[in-house]
Amino acid sequence: MRLYDTLSGEVREFKPLRENIVLMYTCGLTPYDYPHIGHARTYVSYDVLKRYLIFKGYEVIHIQNITDIDDKLIKRAKETNRDPLELAQHFHDIALKNFEALNILPADAYPKVSEHLKEIEDIVKTLMDKGIAYKTSTGIYFDVTKFPEYGKLSGQSLEEISKHRIEPDPTKKHPADFALWKYSEDYKWPSPLGEGRPGWHIECSAMSLKYSNGETLDIHGGARDLIFPHHENEIAQSECYTGKKFANFWVHTGFLTVDGVKMSKSLGNFVTIEDALKNHHPMALRMLFISAKYSSPIDYSEEKLHQAYENYLKLKRAYEKLHNLKLIYKKDKENYERVKKVRELFLEALEDDLDTPRALAQLFEISSWILGKEEMDFFTQRMLLKFFKEAMFILGITLESNYREILDKVVKETLKVREEFRKQKQYELSDKLRDVLQKSGIEVMDSKEGSSYVVKE
Repeated sequence: MRLYDTLSGEVREFKPLRENIVLMYTCGLTPYDYPHIGHARTYVSYDVLKRYLIFKGYEVIHIQNITDIDDKLIKRAKETNRDPLELAQHFHDIALKNFEALNILPADAYPKVSEHLKEIEDIVKTLMDKGIAYKTSTGIYFDVTKFPEYGKLSGQSLEEISKHRIEPDPTKKHPADFALWKYSEDYKWPSPLGEGRPGWHIECSAMSLKYSNGETLDIHGGARDLIFPHHENEIAQSECYTGKKFANFWVHTGFLTVDGVKMSKSLGNFVTIEDALKNHHPMALRMLFISAKYSSPIDYSEEKLHQAYENYLKLKRAYEKLHNLKLIYKKDKENYERVKKVRELFLEALEDDLDTPRALAQLFEISSWILGKEEMDFFTQRMLLKFFKEAMFILGITLESNYREILDKVVKETLKVREEFRKQKQYELSDKLRDVLQKSGIEVMDSKEGSSYVVKE
């Protein structure tokens, strides 16, 4: 498999550093608000990468941190009069439910910054002992001049970096020096480093190095806007601490816009995952996100979501038709070879820097072919069923109908209608609806709180 590595600027052959094991770290949420569709796009992209690596036979150890100590989070906690750690847990729990709805495989661990202060302190102390970090009245800073390769990820010189995105602080030796530990008046921890809290960048280094046992990561991921300064600073502090290459591949996802415009609350085009899921099938969102290559920009719009849902339904109809075709028990070599070729092209696309649009094109083509059939030879049909299951696992698309979920929605809507009849004292109609449900094996139970039901298995 070939992947684009941001650090080298090249599409390179991906091989894990350890036999059959892939260490993957993705920068997680700073959960101070509801997760939005930009987050969904990013984590769906890494989910496809993870699923494809699993399909190839690798054991993927996936770590995704929770930044529960952060200035934005502290600010929001003050505004809402809540404890920052509790607020972070609340929004991260919501995020995990959203990710589950989008069929995103959970990470193997979700380490929190608040639970890794000792690891952070150890790295900062070591960097100070090496003369790479220094202490001022405002905090402890990383001296970027001590890392000659600083800027190698973003492709910038130290002079270029110094001209922008630098927080002014007269106590720093160099304008580009960044905080490892910040002294503050509020929300601080007692520490050998002095009362304060960790800087943003050191958090990811500490957690990723802990879970990789200090070894080089195979893949480090995050959205493109994290390249500088976050990932640039992670590299500098981690490599100075360990003396080793921090990550073998840096894989970044492209930006998401809404109707061609950058998503922003001030513009009124901010879309949370929850809001998107209220109005659209989760597979429509997933189909939209994989319709563009992970590293390419993608635009979110109602029109494109509608098309993504139609594409999903096409795959679903083709998969369902496969189960209902008239089967001929004589191998059709031409058909069999056609399906074999489609599968090869599908996998070739994914091998080529996870090119999901090209892979999807093969699925749509074979789906059109299936939908035009009324009969098929048994061997081709079996191969197609196997291919669909493989493809759907890799892409994270669910084609099987969840009949229990559909039944639940139908019964609940029926109970709402029945409750309206009861309020209007139309008891005869209310009883008829209950009788219909009970004859179907659904027992209705009435109480002061409302009606509920159980299915008689």
